[in-house]
Amino acid sequence: MFSQSFESMMSMVGPLFRSAKIGFPDILSKQSKKMSGACELALKYTPMFTGIVEATGQIRQITVNGGNITFEVTSPLSSGFKPDQSVAHDGVCLTVEAVSGELHRVTAIRETLDKTALGEWKTGRKVNIERAMVLGARLDGHLVQGHVDARGRCLSVEDADGSWRYRFSFPENFSTLMIEKGSICVNGISLTAFDVTVDAFSVAIIPYTYEHTNISALQPGDAVNLEFDMIGKYVARYNALASGVRPD
Repeated sequence: MFSQSFESMMSMVGPLFRSAKIGFPDILSKQSKKMSGACELALKYTPMFTGIVEATGQIRQITVNGGNITFEVTSPLSSGFKPDQSVAHDGVCLTVEAVSGELHRVTAIRETLDKTALGEWKTGRKVNIERAMVLGARLDGHLVQGHVDARGRCLSVEDADGSWRYRFSFPENFSTLMIEKGSICVNGISLTAFDVTVDAFSVAIIPYTYEHTNISALQPGDAVNLEFDMIGKYVARYNALASGVRPD
């Protein structure tokens, strides 16, 4: 979507909080360098992603182990992975368990399966792959945790004569986290939402994204992984707590 440094990103947060009429952004604006440093410290110990897909992989084998599902995935990046490394698969942060040449193995537990579309994956499916971002690198998408909030559904796909327009549904209880021209992560892809309603939004896909991710395979009715903007989630939670509402 766009490139920006941590300092420039944090300078954008102050006005956002002030428009929401909450207090601590004044502290943030006075201590932007400290806030920026805190973000960098968090990234040092917590895997974060950007929503810029590096490669597509393919599901080679699926094994059900009780309430868990193990996936064996081939990709051009797999040979460089290490056990215990965090890698985003369609926007879901999963831990690499083993590597063999251009194949790696990951497991999704019940909590992950309940909130994502991984339970609908089939052998042969293409998967968007992104390694955790490097501390100090440019942020070319937006901050993505790899913690999917909900499943959405593809409602429609429209050929827009050189680009493509996709429309997705999402659970209405997340409507406060969606804004016009805001960031949304769909299957690990950082995208800009428009035509936002209380339970649906659209995105426009350029040819490069269409050709270098798995979004070209999406059809109406397909499930997708959705992660809403992290900054928006903090704003919504702070507002709820400040107004005396205790979020579930």
